[in-house]
Amino acid sequence: MMMSEYHLERVVVVGLGSIALRHRRNLKILFPNVFIVAVPSSGTIDNQIVDFADQIILNLSEVLMKDVDIAIIASPATFHAAHAAVFLHSGVPTLIEKPVTSHSQDVETLMKISSDTNTPVAVGYCVRYMPAAVRVKKLLEQNTLGCVYNASVNVGQYLPDWRPSKEYQNSVSAKKSLGGGVLLELSHEIDYIQWLLGPMEVEYAQLRSTSELDLEVEELADVILVSETGIVCSIHMDFLQKKALRTCSLIGEKGRLDWDLLSNTVQLHTRERSICLFAEVNWDSNQMYLSLLKDFLNLVVGQQNSTIDLEQAARTVGLIESIKSNAIQGVRQ
Repeated sequence: MMMSEYHLERVVVVGLGSIALRHRRNLKILFPNVFIVAVPSSGTIDNQIVDFADQIILNLSEVLMKDVDIAIIASPATFHAAHAAVFLHSGVPTLIEKPVTSHSQDVETLMKISSDTNTPVAVGYCVRYMPAAVRVKKLLEQNTLGCVYNASVNVGQYLPDWRPSKEYQNSVSAKKSLGGGVLLELSHEIDYIQWLLGPMEVEYAQLRSTSELDLEVEELADVILVSETGIVCSIHMDFLQKKALRTCSLIGEKGRLDWDLLSNTVQLHTRERSICLFAEVNWDSNQMYLSLLKDFLNLVVGQQNSTIDLEQAARTVGLIESIKSNAIQGVRQ
């Protein structure tokens, strides 16, 4: 779909955090004349500058739904279900930021509302729109590795560096009541590994926290998952690494694929050689958010799309719940 074929007049974005700001900015990039209504998830605003918004409404009940073309839910995860339900009940196409909710039961409620009202809804796992991610998916479909035996996923970044202008202890990432902790905050990894390799089950999990950050949520997660085809996947997540790391390695009968999400590169290592299969210099990470938004609009108008539906997002939340319920709670360090 050419973006010129689609016209947006009025959009509501719920939430005032960094991801909400990104969505408002991107809407103005794609549709300079769109009227954007910003709604704080808390229902209050304290002298906060809200860029790329034409109107601020404090309560969703005051939004005139008949005038809304689409809604974007970018509030804390624990609020997603309640906020999204308002729009879905009114038949407003809705894009929900990841994770779709903090509890799988809430996803089931949203699925029923969406089905009853026949309203388009998608979940914002933007990593799937990375050029390197698309390449890895295609390589697996082309049987480049042959039979895949193992996967190793590593992601870590020092939480105080995420939002330098805000005390990390008060961030969404640090608050259990807002859906914090590495499993929900870094759920991209849980999503994409099942996208690449199929549904997974928990074999082992350990969750830990530290005196360094002193949070009420898990700061480190180490998980072993097994796919329906027997692929063993180890996942490490943390809020502690001083230099950010985000990698995925896939080991198969024909070689190993190394995907670096930070450099947007893919390398293949075989017995004979090592070769870079994909690299994009000076890649603008905002492109994946723009691609996500465009793809969602394709869904809205009934055109071909690869959006993440509620069923896929529910599998991610369900797996996270299974990890938590089966996890060993490590000693605080």
